[in-house]
Amino acid sequence: MKINPEVAKALKENRPVVALESTIISHGMPYPKNVETALKVEETIRSHGAVPATIGIIDGEPIVGMTPEEIEEFGKRKGVLKVSRRDLPVVYAKKLWGATTVATTMIIANQAGIEVFVTGGIGGVHRGATETMDISADLQELSKTNVTVICAGAKAILDLPLTLEYLETIGVPVLGFKTEELPAFYNSHSGLKVDYKVESASEMAKIIKAKRDNGLVGGILLTNPIPEQYEMPKAVIDKAIETALKQMDEQGIKGKECTPFLLKTITELTEGNSLESNIKLVLNNAAVGSEVAKEYCKLK
Repeated sequence: MKINPEVAKALKENRPVVALESTIISHGMPYPKNVETALKVEETIRSHGAVPATIGIIDGEPIVGMTPEEIEEFGKRKGVLKVSRRDLPVVYAKKLWGATTVATTMIIANQAGIEVFVTGGIGGVHRGATETMDISADLQELSKTNVTVICAGAKAILDLPLTLEYLETIGVPVLGFKTEELPAFYNSHSGLKVDYKVESASEMAKIIKAKRDNGLVGGILLTNPIPEQYEMPKAVIDKAIETALKQMDEQGIKGKECTPFLLKTITELTEGNSLESNIKLVLNNAAVGSEVAKEYCKLK
């Protein structure tokens, strides 16, 4: 594992570090928007007094804290693999380039000693999973890896009630940052309740510390609603999701290709508006995650 010297120094000195995934760069957005967004998220974390650590795999080596040049190359490069837990040994052994999903970012962040990880939305139970059994590995990772994930809920293309039910079954605390309702990614409202409302970053830090001090294995999910001014109108996004799901079925797209296809199609159907909402919610999560990381460092 290669840890950026700035990240390594911050960890050694008990200063706040925030992990970031790289799938959003290689599979989530078109170039150059992907690179611009990744660098803007890092900038947001720095402006809140924390150190960003974008995680990716280059030539089979996990990189914790990619440089701007590495992020640029990731954004332009064709054929970067989307890597989940099952892919890691093969990608490492074959010395491939890999973009980390929520699951793999959690694994590598945990190995590097980073507690807080910021993303857009986690994977979850896909629609129709009662027949297909299509459930993201992100959920299982949350049940066993000691990392706190800050997101805007599960991606709206998923079955949110079943995702919430699955998380409860595997013992993952689902918390809401200043909300009692699970955010629905592009919208702040889903009609579904989280387990507990968290009022502040300092309260969240105390929850993390209580879990770690008591040896309770597994992650914590802090869901943070998209700011209201950046929400997508519910009718518009719901229609785009339904259309994209129909196209996916017609084209026979399955497995790890589903999410990139759906997000790209929804962006096209909403004329780019969903992409802008996606960017705003990630930046908002970065701000909250940085504050949580700072507060947690005070308690360690």
